[in-house]
Amino acid sequence: MGLTTLITFIVYLIGMLVIGVIMYRMTNNLSDYVLGGRNLGPGVAALSAGASDMSGWLLLGLPGAIYASGMSEAWMAIGLATGAYLNWQFVAKRLRIYTEVSNNAITIPDFLENRFKDKSHILRVISALVILLFFTFYTSSGMVAGAKLFEASFGLSYQSALWIGTIVVVSYTLLGGFLAVAWTDFIQGILMFLALIAVPIVALNEMGGWSAAVQAVGEIEPSHLNMVKGVGIMAIISSLAWGLGYFGQPHIIVRFMALRSAKDVPKAKFIGTAWMILGLYGAIFTGFIGLAFISTQEVPILGKFGIDVVNEGGLQMLADPEKIFIAFSQILFHPVIAGILLAAILSAIMSTIDSQLLVSSSAVAEDFYKAIFRKKASGKELVWVGRIATLGIALIAAIIAMNPESSVLELVSYAWAGFGAAFGPIILLSLFWRGITRNGALAGIIVGAVTVIIWGEFLSGGIFDLYEIVPGFLLNLLVTILISMFGKPAPEIEAEFTETLTKLKE
Repeated sequence: MGLTTLITFIVYLIGMLVIGVIMYRMTNNLSDYVLGGRNLGPGVAALSAGASDMSGWLLLGLPGAIYASGMSEAWMAIGLATGAYLNWQFVAKRLRIYTEVSNNAITIPDFLENRFKDKSHILRVISALVILLFFTFYTSSGMVAGAKLFEASFGLSYQSALWIGTIVVVSYTLLGGFLAVAWTDFIQGILMFLALIAVPIVALNEMGGWSAAVQAVGEIEPSHLNMVKGVGIMAIISSLAWGLGYFGQPHIIVRFMALRSAKDVPKAKFIGTAWMILGLYGAIFTGFIGLAFISTQEVPILGKFGIDVVNEGGLQMLADPEKIFIAFSQILFHPVIAGILLAAILSAIMSTIDSQLLVSSSAVAEDFYKAIFRKKASGKELVWVGRIATLGIALIAAIIAMNPESSVLELVSYAWAGFGAAFGPIILLSLFWRGITRNGALAGIIVGAVTVIIWGEFLSGGIFDLYEIVPGFLLNLLVTILISMFGKPAPEIEAEFTETLTKLKE
């Protein structure tokens, strides 16, 4: 990386830390630290949700998958875009209203406990355990992505790159909490969007236009042009099923809870959906064009930028397909712009890690420490417990990420399935079905989470070659409904459900 690029990159990092310091002065209690005082505008909420959702996967994982396997990987993007839209359409407004009606819940475990009037705290504790388990893997995926970026850009060893990236993200999350996370996500969302528009456009121009790029890819590998050739029905279902995950992602749906008003949802939905669709297109085109582009470059030019290539069947390919966006940034752009584009990749990574650390630390502070050990803990005390938890979770995630062979996409897919299967059906049923009970919700969460773990570890492949979110989500739904049918919600639970519906119509 040239000096100019490095300076641009460092200026960006300093800017993110400055936001953390400013928001530190505005964070007075746990509600501020975890939910920003429920005061997010629609633009900030939408881009914050999108940026925390997409992570390094959008700029590294998806382009890498398209580069390596072709348009058959685009089914995942279709599933995600659909799921994100449905989440805004059906969950956002109800959850914003219901969490306020239900004793002003500020975390998902908090909402579930209040929603079902669970005085035993077992629903809160089990929910928090699921969050800590899967977010540790999810956070680890972001750290792998960050390490790959620092490794490729600065010529650092993987281990050094991993710890530098971890320190940067943890620093501003520790300082500013939710407000720092939301506002940095907003800026990072804009940066990611511009990068995903600029890179494929410049790359297409370099290739001589869309027709020339398609022709070049067709000559290299014809199957890359076809979305269905060589792709089984199970693979398509698995890819589309990523959309199911949205209903249970704590770091995304907490943005709905933080909106200043339910009336802001339509505007936020439009901004968030448009951002996502255009961003996914940009990521797909980046990976698609990359195959033709890299195969025609001279090895010394690639080596000048520290880009490793291998020979596969007489074809020059990236040693790590997930670095195609980094390669484009360094080869095609002026050093200042390259620094901004590399900052965009870091933005994608940081915006997800910070959200995950925040939700995880709030689970420790609100759902373990306060609920079980210190019911009368002060707001300041809980904020500091959250900050200490952030450090601990980040350390464990970094240790998991220390293997340089780790795949961003594999780690993300495991955690995404875990949350989608454990919480997705419960959130939907809690918002739309009056008859769901505490026992049904508890059983469903456990069954969903355990199914993902067992299916992913022992049953994937062969006749069970199906993304684990599908069986996990369906079994959770079935178990929750069946067990709930043997019980009856208390009158006060019914009253809150009715109050939510009334406010929804206002």
